[in-house]
Amino acid sequence: MAEEAEGMDRFDMEGDFEGGRFGRDGEFYYRSRRERAPQTRDDAIYGVFAEGDSDYDSEDDEGSRRRGRRKRRRDGGGEPDLTKPVQFVSTGKFMPTQEPEPEPDQRPGLGRAPAAAAAKEEEAEEEQDDEGDTEMLPTMFGRIRDGARARREEKEREREKAARRRQAAGVGAVEPAAALGSLEANSKVAKMMAMMGYKKGMGLGKNEQGRTAPVETTLRPKNAGLGSVEGFKEPKPMTAKENLPAPAPPPTSGKKEKRWSKKASTKKAPVLTKNELLAMHAEQQQEEEPAVVQKVIDMRGPQARVLTDLKGLNEEQEMEANDVPMPELQYNVRLLVDEARADVLRLDGQLQREREKVASLVREKEKVAKQEALQKRQLQVMERIAETLEQVRVDDTAGMLTLDGLLQTFHGLKVQFEEEFKMCSIAWIACRYAHPLLIRIFQGWQPLQDPKFGLDVMKKWKDLLQGDQPYDLSDGSASMTPYVQLVSEVILPAVRISGTNSWEAREPEPMLNFLELWDNKKLLPPVLLQSILEHVIMPKLSTAVDSWDPRRESVPIHVWVHPWLPMLRERIETLCHSIRYKLSTVLHVWQAHDASAYAVLSPWKDVFDSASWEDLIVRYIIPKLRLALQEFQINPANQKLDQFNWVMLWASAIPVHIMVHMLEVDFFSKWQQVLYHWLCSPNPDFNEIMNWYKGWKSLFPPELLANERIRMLLTAGLDMMNQAAEGLEVVQPGARENVGYLRATEKRQFDAAQQAYHAAPGAAMADLSFKESIQAYAMEQGLLFMPRVGKFYNGMPVYEFGTVSICIDSVKRLLYAQLQEGIERWSAVTLTQLMEMNRMGRSR
Repeated sequence: MAEEAEGMDRFDMEGDFEGGRFGRDGEFYYRSRRERAPQTRDDAIYGVFAEGDSDYDSEDDEGSRRRGRRKRRRDGGGEPDLTKPVQFVSTGKFMPTQEPEPEPDQRPGLGRAPAAAAAKEEEAEEEQDDEGDTEMLPTMFGRIRDGARARREEKEREREKAARRRQAAGVGAVEPAAALGSLEANSKVAKMMAMMGYKKGMGLGKNEQGRTAPVETTLRPKNAGLGSVEGFKEPKPMTAKENLPAPAPPPTSGKKEKRWSKKASTKKAPVLTKNELLAMHAEQQQEEEPAVVQKVIDMRGPQARVLTDLKGLNEEQEMEANDVPMPELQYNVRLLVDEARADVLRLDGQLQREREKVASLVREKEKVAKQEALQKRQLQVMERIAETLEQVRVDDTAGMLTLDGLLQTFHGLKVQFEEEFKMCSIAWIACRYAHPLLIRIFQGWQPLQDPKFGLDVMKKWKDLLQGDQPYDLSDGSASMTPYVQLVSEVILPAVRISGTNSWEAREPEPMLNFLELWDNKKLLPPVLLQSILEHVIMPKLSTAVDSWDPRRESVPIHVWVHPWLPMLRERIETLCHSIRYKLSTVLHVWQAHDASAYAVLSPWKDVFDSASWEDLIVRYIIPKLRLALQEFQINPANQKLDQFNWVMLWASAIPVHIMVHMLEVDFFSKWQQVLYHWLCSPNPDFNEIMNWYKGWKSLFPPELLANERIRMLLTAGLDMMNQAAEGLEVVQPGARENVGYLRATEKRQFDAAQQAYHAAPGAAMADLSFKESIQAYAMEQGLLFMPRVGKFYNGMPVYEFGTVSICIDSVKRLLYAQLQEGIERWSAVTLTQLMEMNRMGRSR
């Protein structure tokens, strides 16, 4: 079976790798793959008959084959017997201090002579082996054998020449090792260069001007070209230094040095004590910044490893690359050192935690001791308070408890034990004992007749129970304090009884005096004040307002309602609605000469909201005042100012814009016409006219004189006086406006007529709008047609058509007229009806 398997291919991996060891994870890692001789040209031609005599065979391959044959010859020429035990070869016995004796054929002082002799002996043996092997070759391979032998002899002669040259350079001198990357380090390149005529130490080329040093790389900043970085200096090339002494030759001891021995290790690792290790660990922790722990997966081995620390990741590869002796032993020692270091750090951490625990327990002990002392003191205080309260209970049971004694007892407790007084709510206990005593004192008290009674007593109890603490304005029993509870049970019932039974709303002074006195002393909590206003004052006032009749009662309503405005505030709005209704029932029959309406109505201007006040004035006051102005006659010879004074009485109560419009329409139009006719009369007395003007101006109140429109109307009369005094023609008031208005109207009508004529003859009037038709009709009748500023009805502007106010609905082509001045009653009318209304208005 062995013979049959000898000629078959192997499919196992045994012998494919060299070296190796087990890693930390239990896997076996090989060091390198076994190198195999490359296939040469002779191998491709001759196959198994090739003897390695090709020119392309390396010397290492040839030497390895020779050493293999020589070893097999020494071992008996067969396969090793694995059943025999391991045998060791002795190298001789000698003392450590004794130097080994040189061999007979070794001459001292000749560096490589022994090695050369040994090499010759090996070559001779190999030649014998080759001869023995080649004797059995067939005849057809004779010439191949002779060629190979000739080439080997040529190589031997070249090696002998090289050895003689080295000996001639210096007998016994040891050549320094060639520098890495130099020409001498590569024998093949050196031979090729020598064949091309290169001489060592000389330059390249025909004239020996070339360089032999390799081109060195220069590290430059990123993305920087040549000469683009300021201040950057390229490193100077390393020049060979001449006349330097040759490096010291390596020791030529015949005995191979053991790298694992104590003598071989010249540098020892520092030995750290426990304190030094802990100090170094503490420094590393201080220097290292806390970082996020990230997992790294090492996929370089046969199995993936998850790492959290990259320290020592390449130790195995570095040991293999540096050819560290006995890596397994060093790994085990390093593992033991790491375990010892970890144990020291772990024990130190436990010690630190125990110390911190001891310190924490000490602090906790001190804290517990303080709490114990505090609780002991609180226990003593509670015992004192309990004894005092027990004594108060005994006195109350025996009927010996007085209000002053109770006040002094609890005041002493509050002074001595202020925190416990608040924490234990002792104020409620004091309120419980004080309640029956205060009820006894305030029994039969009339607050409206004697409002100052009990102020001193309640002030003392407020200081005890409430102190400087502000009142809680929120509603509900949760916000009730001891003092509020005491006042609500002692004072409030007496106030409610007096207010309901004996107080009259038309006489507000008694109740007002009581509430203001107790509120100013801050003895009446806001919650109880609002309760009195809500349940005592407001019902009384509502009943009085409902029963008030302005036609029969001589006392105005504002006399007994307005004093409650600061306290009632928003609640007064419910009374205002009833008061406006009462006033409106009287004002519709009121006449302008009755000044009592002003006395009743004017105080409510700032109480009613502006919209309600303006509606009340426009609906009931303005129509009567306009009638008075329309009836008013301006006669400089015999002037009567009754109607004018009636109007000016309301100047402060009526809104300014309404008053100005009423005066402009119903007064100044007459006044300017009288002034115009007076100035146009023959020989007018300008001094008298000036005094007449000043007299009228003085009749206007300051709030009207401050209005710009009133000043403009007065200035218009002054301008007419100036024109007459200068002898100029006086323009009739309103003539310019009327002329301009007529011109504009005529122009629009003419333009419309022209367009209608060109478009469709006979249809000119059809193109006029409904409003323009009304304007044209007013012009034909000689009536004034102008808009009323700020006046609207159902969203449509109001116009004056003579003496009647009208509205024009252009969509429905309807004309609406106000039936009676001052009353919002409108009705659709025709132009004939509108002219009849104008005649009736003039006859009045």
